[in-house]
Amino acid sequence: MCGIVGIFSRKSVATEIYESLIHLQHRGQDAAGIATFSNQFHIVKGPGYVREVFDQDSIDRLKGSWGIGHTRYPTAGSKSSVENAQPFSISSPYGIALAHNGDLTNYAELKRELLIKDRRHCNSSSDLEVIQHIFAAKLQSLNPEDPMFENICNAVESVFDRARGAYSVIGMIAGRGMFAFRDPHGIRPFVYGERKNHDGTTDYIFSSENTMYYPLGFELMGDVAPGEVVYVDELGKIQRRTLRNELFTPCIFEYVYLSRPDSIINDVSVYRSRLRMGQNLGKRWKERYPKIMPDVVIPIPFTSNTAALSMAHELGVRYSEGLYKNQFVGRTFIMPGQDIRRKSILQKLSPQEIEIRGKDVLLVDDSIVRGNTSKEIVKLMRHAGARKVYFASACPPVKYPDFYGIDMPSRAELIAANMTEDEIKDFIGADILLYQTIEDLIEAVTRKGKHHIDRPSMPYLDGWYVTNDIFIEEIEKFEQEKVMNTV
Repeated sequence: MCGIVGIFSRKSVATEIYESLIHLQHRGQDAAGIATFSNQFHIVKGPGYVREVFDQDSIDRLKGSWGIGHTRYPTAGSKSSVENAQPFSISSPYGIALAHNGDLTNYAELKRELLIKDRRHCNSSSDLEVIQHIFAAKLQSLNPEDPMFENICNAVESVFDRARGAYSVIGMIAGRGMFAFRDPHGIRPFVYGERKNHDGTTDYIFSSENTMYYPLGFELMGDVAPGEVVYVDELGKIQRRTLRNELFTPCIFEYVYLSRPDSIINDVSVYRSRLRMGQNLGKRWKERYPKIMPDVVIPIPFTSNTAALSMAHELGVRYSEGLYKNQFVGRTFIMPGQDIRRKSILQKLSPQEIEIRGKDVLLVDDSIVRGNTSKEIVKLMRHAGARKVYFASACPPVKYPDFYGIDMPSRAELIAANMTEDEIKDFIGADILLYQTIEDLIEAVTRKGKHHIDRPSMPYLDGWYVTNDIFIEEIEKFEQEKVMNTV
């Protein structure tokens, strides 16, 4: 779920990369970094929020008109190690700097293979370093007299051949330009835009989401396609090629929770998809509970606001922001450790008693993953005087781990993997619990847009892993490897 951005421009890009990372802060709070190029790579990175990592002095040191940036959300590699902060750089061949979003399912195998077969040492526990070594080793072996774009495509083919999982990658080659590629199934989001300059030149941007395009003057042009390579050479000429045509399976949790509502990814509006999630939830409520109607619908802010608004409209019930959220506390889902999450819940949410006391309240959340957040919020509602507390989830039950870039590493942590829906209802203390169905969620995301989605990637819901290297009966082995890699 990390946030990545790359800008190729005719002017200094450090400030714009920094501003872009602010727009992508919701995708990672653990660390941030920027690399720029001007005769050499200039890199600043460190732990914490974007505003904590960079100051004016560090921005001034980031010289150059090409740059890449990263906000880290640790699902692979140590959660505290600075060595895993991106971007990464390597001196040979040419000099390469990379940033990525995603996880590899065969990371441990590749790390061993790189050491024995390729004689390349991984100094971190990050998936990106494995990708970097595969790419660099292949590029090193190619004829430097051949066109750079052809060599980049061959090097990316090597990554596609060896690396399984989810990855969107932005890179720079010293003196040669910027490139981007996306895994053949397009699991993690990757969009690009253009900005026309007065002198007739064009600037390019590649990123996880398009949230920063308007303020920076870029126009969204579409997606980096699954299995595609895009190259902008040192003169600003762009070349594109799709190397693989596999099943297109973008992650559905991007629409449920991860992405900002003003993003458009895979040609689908995140905001509109969430409206449709709420609409479908409302229809399902009327089918299952035709004689029960809440007095008020309250979202658990902010990710569920859109779905709650639409659900309230479908039910003909008043929508109220009955929970105040302190915006200076980070997103609890992506915080490391359950104790930290629970403390942050209590710090960031306050009930508006005037909207709750004496009412039958329908809470709407984007999802129920571990269940502890839901339990604490239901308690808040009861303490604030709610007569009844109903709970609706815009996402179906999360039953399996994710190995493609979301922090759902173990079934032991997933409440729906260990309890029935009735047991979950009792655990969180709700009077009624309503989950979205998988069919309704897919419909909400795919109803509109020229998205060409074959089927969404949602292994955490249905247990199907598109890379065909993870099976239900073998999940425990992958869980253990993931835990070992994130200590």
